[in-house]
Amino acid sequence: MAESEQLTLMREARAARGAGRRDFFKLAAAGAAVGLGAAGLAGRAAAQSAAPSDTDILNFALNLEYLEAQFYSFAAIGTGIPPNLLTGSQTQGAATGARKANLQDPVVIQYAREIASDELAHVTTLRRVLGSAVVAQPAIDLSPQIFTTGATLAGIDLSASGGVFDPYASDDNFLLAAYIFEDVGVTAYKGAAPLLSDIDNIDGAAGILAAEGFHAGIIRGALYRRGVEIPALWTDTDKISALRNQVDGNVNSPGPPQRVANDDSGVSPVQTQFGLTANFVPTDSNGIVFSRNAEQVHNIAYLTPNAATSGGFFPNGTNNPNPALRRSGAN
Repeated sequence: MAESEQLTLMREARAARGAGRRDFFKLAAAGAAVGLGAAGLAGRAAAQSAAPSDTDILNFALNLEYLEAQFYSFAAIGTGIPPNLLTGSQTQGAATGARKANLQDPVVIQYAREIASDELAHVTTLRRVLGSAVVAQPAIDLSPQIFTTGATLAGIDLSASGGVFDPYASDDNFLLAAYIFEDVGVTAYKGAAPLLSDIDNIDGAAGILAAEGFHAGIIRGALYRRGVEIPALWTDTDKISALRNQVDGNVNSPGPPQRVANDDSGVSPVQTQFGLTANFVPTDSNGIVFSRNAEQVHNIAYLTPNAATSGGFFPNGTNNPNPALRRSGAN
């Protein structure tokens, strides 16, 4: 069976599983304005500007879904998402540098396929909700070179692989690459969902947040289990988390509960009142996952602690009618 046919079957299977369920989003509500406090999703620098609309926020989320959907689709079956899901306003770009991952573990293969299917569904759903207001996929860099840049910034030891981190070379590399994205997706939706104004949009965003939480748990759990025999995997997740903490500012995020410095954490076991404990879920003392605002998310996506409008996985920046939702913060 051709890879394109596999992708079509994945989409049809996902659609069948969701048949008869209530549509999470209200199509007519995508353009509703959202009230925002002095330092909400738009980030610290945009706090005094006009509040973003539901459309702006959903397009912000769509950029992240383009990134994840392309990564998992290529890794799982060797092709990207269909061209008809890439169009929209602003400059359309291609997803480059990705290929089918050399996955050997049957469990990891199934993880990759299921997450690819979910991410494709997220792109499809958000595009349907946004309608004529949808932004096109921006240029996305998924090459080993950009992942190597991130791994080098994180201080991951690449001596055994000739100084290159290839996310498609092995099960372990694929899981570490997925780890870069998954935790960011969870914290991005956590920060964005309360800022939506329409109840159906809030409900839908919460549903996607839950799906992203499952994905992150799958990836973190797989890395923890494999790290029992290869402790360097635990260490590498700690280093990736430390890099995310570094570039997104180590500062408190607005809104309750406030984010505290260095709260992003890898999967290495931690000491709790119950003894040495796995760290599948990176929560605070209240058992709550923290939020990131749009600037902090872009700091990670652009791989920089500086104010920028492009870089990293988005070489030309993300697409959004609201410029405040395209930039990273100055940290």
